[in-house]
Amino acid sequence: MTQEQKKQIAELLRAYCTQKGSQNKAANSLNGVSSATISKILSGNWETIADEMWRSIAAQTGTTETKGWQVVKTRAYSTMTFTLDSAQRDSLVAAVIGDAGSGKTEAIKNYTAQGRNVYHMVCSEYWNRRTFMQKLLQNMGTTISGTTVSDMMDTIVDTLKRKESPLIVLDEADKLSDQVLYFFISLYNQLEGQCGIILTSTSYLKARIEKGLRLNRKGYAEIYSRIGRKFVELPLLNSEDIAAVCVANGVSETKAINNIVDQSDGDLRRVKRSVWAALKGGAQ
Repeated sequence: MTQEQKKQIAELLRAYCTQKGSQNKAANSLNGVSSATISKILSGNWETIADEMWRSIAAQTGTTETKGWQVVKTRAYSTMTFTLDSAQRDSLVAAVIGDAGSGKTEAIKNYTAQGRNVYHMVCSEYWNRRTFMQKLLQNMGTTISGTTVSDMMDTIVDTLKRKESPLIVLDEADKLSDQVLYFFISLYNQLEGQCGIILTSTSYLKARIEKGLRLNRKGYAEIYSRIGRKFVELPLLNSEDIAAVCVANGVSETKAINNIVDQSDGDLRRVKRSVWAALKGGAQ
Protein backbone atom coordinates (compact mmCIF):
# COMPACT_ATOMS: atom_id res chain seq x y z
CA MET A 1 0.00 0.00 0.00
CA THR A 2 1.41 3.37 -1.03
CA GLN A 3 1.89 6.38 1.22
CA GLU A 4 -0.64 8.31 -0.86
CA GLN A 5 -3.26 5.61 -0.29
CA LYS A 6 -2.54 5.66 3.43
CA LYS A 7 -2.87 9.44 3.47
CA GLN A 8 -6.28 9.21 1.81
CA ILE A 9 -7.48 6.55 4.26
CA ALA A 10 -6.20 8.61 7.21
CA GLU A 11 -8.13 11.68 6.07
CA LEU A 12 -11.29 9.66 5.56
CA LEU A 13 -10.80 8.04 8.97
CA ARG A 14 -10.56 11.53 10.48
CA ALA A 15 -13.89 12.41 8.87
CA TYR A 16 -15.35 9.11 10.15
CA CYS A 17 -14.29 9.98 13.70
CA THR A 18 -15.97 13.35 13.38
CA GLN A 19 -19.13 11.70 12.11
CA LYS A 20 -19.15 9.24 15.03
CA GLY A 21 -18.41 11.94 17.59
CA SER A 22 -15.00 10.82 18.91
CA GLN A 23 -12.08 8.48 18.32
CA ASN A 24 -13.34 6.14 21.04
CA LYS A 25 -16.79 5.87 19.48
CA ALA A 26 -15.23 5.32 16.08
CA ALA A 27 -13.08 2.52 17.51
CA ASN A 28 -16.12 0.93 19.19
CA SER A 29 -17.93 0.92 15.85
CA LEU A 30 -15.08 -0.80 13.98
CA ASN A 31 -14.15 -4.46 14.24
CA GLY A 32 -10.57 -5.11 15.34
CA VAL A 33 -9.54 -1.44 15.41
CA SER A 34 -8.48 0.06 18.75
CA SER A 35 -8.61 3.69 19.79
CA ALA A 36 -4.82 3.60 20.08
CA THR A 37 -4.51 2.50 16.45
CA ILE A 38 -6.79 5.32 15.33
CA SER A 39 -4.75 7.79 17.37
CA LYS A 40 -1.53 6.60 15.73
CA ILE A 41 -2.95 6.91 12.25
CA LEU A 42 -4.37 10.38 12.81
CA SER A 43 -1.13 11.61 14.36
CA GLY A 44 0.93 10.31 11.43
CA ASN A 45 2.66 7.57 13.38
CA TRP A 46 2.24 4.89 10.72
CA GLU A 47 5.38 2.79 11.11
CA THR A 48 3.77 0.05 13.19
CA ILE A 49 0.46 -0.08 11.29
CA ALA A 50 0.28 -3.15 9.06
CA ASP A 51 -1.18 -3.01 5.55
CA GLU A 52 -3.91 -5.42 6.65
CA MET A 53 -5.06 -2.87 9.23
CA TRP A 54 -5.13 -0.10 6.63
CA ARG A 55 -7.25 -2.27 4.34
CA SER A 56 -9.58 -3.22 7.20
CA ILE A 57 -10.14 0.42 8.13
CA ALA A 58 -10.71 1.37 4.49
CA ALA A 59 -13.31 -1.38 4.05
CA GLN A 60 -15.17 -0.68 7.30
CA THR A 61 -15.33 3.08 6.87
CA GLY A 62 -16.59 2.74 3.31
CA THR A 63 -13.54 4.31 1.73
CA THR A 64 -12.99 1.66 -0.92
CA GLU A 65 -15.29 3.16 -3.56
CA THR A 66 -14.08 3.10 -7.14
CA LYS A 67 -11.52 5.85 -7.60
CA GLY A 68 -12.40 8.63 -9.97
CA TRP A 69 -16.15 7.91 -10.08
CA GLN A 70 -18.24 11.06 -9.88
CA VAL A 71 -21.55 10.76 -8.06
CA VAL A 72 -24.42 12.50 -9.85
CA LYS A 73 -27.52 13.75 -8.07
CA THR A 74 -30.10 11.87 -10.09
CA ARG A 75 -33.78 12.29 -9.31
CA ALA A 76 -33.71 9.17 -7.13
CA TYR A 77 -30.56 10.38 -5.34
CA SER A 78 -32.14 13.77 -4.63
CA THR A 79 -35.39 12.21 -3.40
CA MET A 80 -33.51 9.84 -1.11
CA THR A 81 -31.36 12.66 0.29
CA PHE A 82 -34.38 14.91 0.85
CA THR A 83 -36.17 12.11 2.72
CA LEU A 84 -33.12 11.43 4.91
CA ASP A 85 -32.75 15.11 5.75
CA SER A 86 -36.44 15.51 6.56
CA ALA A 87 -36.54 12.39 8.73
CA GLN A 88 -33.47 13.47 10.70
CA ARG A 89 -34.49 17.09 11.10
CA ASP A 90 -38.09 16.39 12.15
CA SER A 91 -37.67 12.92 13.77
CA LEU A 92 -39.91 11.27 11.21
CA VAL A 93 -40.39 7.63 10.25
CA ALA A 94 -40.57 6.64 6.58
CA ALA A 95 -40.28 3.67 4.25
CA VAL A 96 -38.47 4.28 0.95
CA ILE A 97 -38.62 1.84 -1.94
CA GLY A 98 -36.56 1.86 -5.11
CA ASP A 99 -35.39 -0.61 -7.72
CA ALA A 100 -32.07 -2.40 -7.30
CA GLY A 101 -29.40 -0.15 -8.76
CA SER A 102 -31.46 3.01 -8.27
CA GLY A 103 -28.66 4.61 -6.22
CA LYS A 104 -30.45 4.73 -2.88
CA THR A 105 -27.62 3.09 -0.92
CA GLU A 106 -25.06 5.42 -2.49
CA ALA A 107 -27.17 8.40 -1.43
CA ILE A 108 -27.45 7.00 2.11
CA LYS A 109 -23.69 6.41 2.38
CA ASN A 110 -22.90 9.95 1.25
CA TYR A 111 -25.49 11.46 3.57
CA THR A 112 -24.16 9.41 6.50
CA ALA A 113 -20.57 10.48 5.79
CA GLN A 114 -21.50 14.17 5.78
CA GLY A 115 -23.44 14.34 9.03
CA ARG A 116 -23.41 13.24 12.65
CA ASN A 117 -25.69 10.87 14.55
CA VAL A 118 -26.72 8.95 11.42
CA TYR A 119 -26.62 5.18 11.85
CA HIS A 120 -26.74 3.29 8.56
CA MET A 121 -27.28 -0.45 8.89
CA VAL A 122 -27.39 -2.87 5.96
CA CYS A 123 -29.75 -5.61 7.12
CA SER A 124 -29.30 -9.37 6.76
CA GLU A 125 -31.64 -12.34 6.84
CA TYR A 126 -29.86 -13.97 9.78
CA TRP A 127 -30.42 -11.08 12.20
CA ASN A 128 -32.56 -11.72 15.24
CA ARG A 129 -33.44 -9.09 17.84
CA ARG A 130 -30.22 -9.59 19.78
CA THR A 131 -28.06 -9.37 16.64
CA PHE A 132 -29.93 -6.29 15.49
CA MET A 133 -29.33 -4.51 18.79
CA GLN A 134 -25.68 -5.52 18.92
CA LYS A 135 -25.16 -4.16 15.40
CA LEU A 136 -26.93 -0.91 16.26
CA LEU A 137 -24.96 -0.42 19.48
CA GLN A 138 -21.71 -1.04 17.61
CA ASN A 139 -22.75 1.38 14.87
CA MET A 140 -23.38 4.04 17.52
CA GLY A 141 -19.95 3.40 19.01
CA THR A 142 -21.54 2.42 22.33
CA THR A 143 -20.07 -0.24 24.59
CA ILE A 144 -22.50 -3.09 25.23
CA SER A 145 -22.89 -2.99 29.00
CA GLY A 146 -25.69 -5.57 29.33
CA THR A 147 -26.25 -9.01 27.87
CA THR A 148 -30.03 -9.26 27.89
CA VAL A 149 -32.36 -7.92 25.22
CA SER A 150 -33.89 -5.59 27.80
CA ASP A 151 -30.49 -4.21 28.84
CA MET A 152 -29.46 -3.55 25.26
CA MET A 153 -32.78 -1.93 24.44
CA ASP A 154 -32.45 0.39 27.43
CA THR A 155 -28.92 1.35 26.36
CA ILE A 156 -30.04 2.06 22.79
CA VAL A 157 -32.97 4.21 23.87
CA ASP A 158 -30.99 6.09 26.54
CA THR A 159 -28.12 6.74 24.11
CA LEU A 160 -30.35 7.96 21.29
CA LYS A 161 -32.35 10.24 23.58
CA ARG A 162 -29.10 12.05 24.44
CA LYS A 163 -28.22 12.58 20.78
CA GLU A 164 -29.14 15.64 18.75
CA SER A 165 -31.48 14.66 15.91
CA PRO A 166 -30.38 11.02 15.55
CA LEU A 167 -31.38 8.99 12.49
CA ILE A 168 -31.44 5.21 12.06
CA VAL A 169 -31.44 3.94 8.47
CA LEU A 170 -32.34 0.28 7.98
CA ASP A 171 -31.15 -0.45 4.45
CA GLU A 172 -32.49 -3.59 2.72
CA ALA A 173 -35.15 -3.80 5.43
CA ASP A 174 -37.05 -6.42 3.43
CA LYS A 175 -34.44 -8.93 4.64
CA LEU A 176 -35.48 -8.52 8.27
CA SER A 177 -37.52 -11.27 9.86
CA ASP A 178 -40.98 -10.52 11.23
CA GLN A 179 -39.49 -10.72 14.73
CA VAL A 180 -37.10 -7.85 14.03
CA LEU A 181 -39.72 -5.85 12.12
CA TYR A 182 -41.95 -6.08 15.20
CA PHE A 183 -39.01 -4.76 17.20
CA PHE A 184 -39.08 -1.68 14.95
CA ILE A 185 -42.45 -0.89 16.56
CA SER A 186 -40.87 -0.96 20.04
CA LEU A 187 -38.11 1.38 18.90
CA TYR A 188 -40.63 3.78 17.42
CA ASN A 189 -42.83 3.73 20.53
CA GLN A 190 -39.94 4.64 22.83
CA LEU A 191 -38.30 7.18 20.53
CA GLU A 192 -41.26 8.87 18.85
CA GLY A 193 -40.45 12.52 18.22
CA GLN A 194 -36.83 12.02 19.32
CA CYS A 195 -35.28 9.91 16.58
CA GLY A 196 -35.85 9.54 12.85
CA ILE A 197 -36.11 6.03 11.40
CA ILE A 198 -36.04 5.09 7.72
CA LEU A 199 -36.62 1.68 6.18
CA THR A 200 -35.33 1.26 2.63
CA SER A 201 -35.85 -1.63 0.27
CA THR A 202 -36.94 -2.73 -3.17
CA SER A 203 -40.67 -2.90 -3.85
CA TYR A 204 -40.70 -6.28 -2.08
CA LEU A 205 -41.09 -4.55 1.30
CA LYS A 206 -44.23 -2.78 0.10
CA ALA A 207 -45.68 -6.03 -1.26
CA ARG A 208 -44.80 -7.85 1.96
CA ILE A 209 -46.44 -5.27 4.21
CA GLU A 210 -49.53 -5.01 2.00
CA LYS A 211 -49.87 -8.81 2.08
CA GLY A 212 -49.46 -8.78 5.85
CA LEU A 213 -52.26 -6.23 6.08
CA ARG A 214 -54.57 -8.30 3.88
CA LEU A 215 -53.91 -11.42 5.95
CA ASN A 216 -54.20 -9.46 9.21
CA ARG A 217 -50.79 -10.68 10.36
CA LYS A 218 -49.59 -9.63 13.78
CA GLY A 219 -47.82 -6.28 13.85
CA TYR A 220 -48.29 -5.31 10.21
CA ALA A 221 -51.04 -2.76 10.84
CA GLU A 222 -48.81 -1.15 13.47
CA ILE A 223 -45.81 -1.07 11.10
CA TYR A 224 -47.91 0.47 8.33
CA SER A 225 -49.24 3.10 10.74
CA ARG A 226 -45.73 4.01 11.95
CA ILE A 227 -44.51 4.71 8.41
CA GLY A 228 -47.41 7.07 7.79
CA ARG A 229 -49.48 4.58 5.77
CA LYS A 230 -47.48 5.24 2.62
CA PHE A 231 -44.20 4.44 0.88
CA VAL A 232 -41.83 6.97 -0.62
CA GLU A 233 -41.18 5.62 -4.12
CA LEU A 234 -37.92 6.72 -5.75
CA PRO A 235 -38.17 7.89 -9.38
CA LEU A 236 -36.98 5.42 -11.98
CA LEU A 237 -33.65 6.13 -13.64
CA ASN A 238 -34.38 7.89 -16.94
CA SER A 239 -32.29 8.80 -19.97
CA GLU A 240 -31.51 12.27 -18.60
CA ASP A 241 -30.17 10.79 -15.36
CA ILE A 242 -28.02 8.32 -17.26
CA ALA A 243 -26.71 10.98 -19.65
CA ALA A 244 -25.74 13.17 -16.70
CA VAL A 245 -23.85 10.26 -15.11
CA CYS A 246 -22.06 9.55 -18.40
CA VAL A 247 -20.99 13.17 -18.95
CA ALA A 248 -19.83 13.61 -15.34
CA ASN A 249 -17.63 10.55 -15.73
CA GLY A 250 -16.04 11.38 -19.07
CA VAL A 251 -18.39 9.93 -21.70
CA SER A 252 -19.86 12.77 -23.78
CA GLU A 253 -20.20 11.31 -27.27
CA THR A 254 -23.92 11.06 -28.14
CA LYS A 255 -23.76 7.60 -29.71
CA ALA A 256 -21.90 6.15 -26.72
CA ILE A 257 -24.41 7.70 -24.30
CA ASN A 258 -27.36 6.33 -26.28
CA ASN A 259 -25.79 2.87 -26.23
CA ILE A 260 -25.36 3.04 -22.46
CA VAL A 261 -28.97 4.23 -22.03
CA ASP A 262 -30.23 1.34 -24.17
CA GLN A 263 -28.25 -1.26 -22.23
CA SER A 264 -28.66 0.11 -18.71
CA ASP A 265 -31.97 -1.56 -17.74
CA GLY A 266 -32.44 1.39 -15.38
CA ASP A 267 -29.59 0.13 -13.18
CA LEU A 268 -26.78 2.47 -12.09
CA ARG A 269 -24.46 -0.48 -11.52
CA ARG A 270 -24.86 -1.43 -15.18
CA VAL A 271 -24.34 2.22 -16.16
CA LYS A 272 -21.07 2.34 -14.24
CA ARG A 273 -19.75 -0.82 -15.92
CA SER A 274 -20.77 0.51 -19.34
CA VAL A 275 -19.11 3.88 -18.71
CA TRP A 276 -15.83 2.22 -17.72
CA ALA A 277 -16.04 0.00 -20.79
CA ALA A 278 -16.65 3.01 -23.04
CA LEU A 279 -13.71 4.86 -21.54
CA LYS A 280 -11.46 1.88 -22.11
CA GLY A 281 -12.75 1.38 -25.64
CA GLY A 282 -14.12 -2.05 -24.78
CA ALA A 283 -17.40 -3.72 -25.49
CA GLN A 284 -20.37 -2.69 -23.42
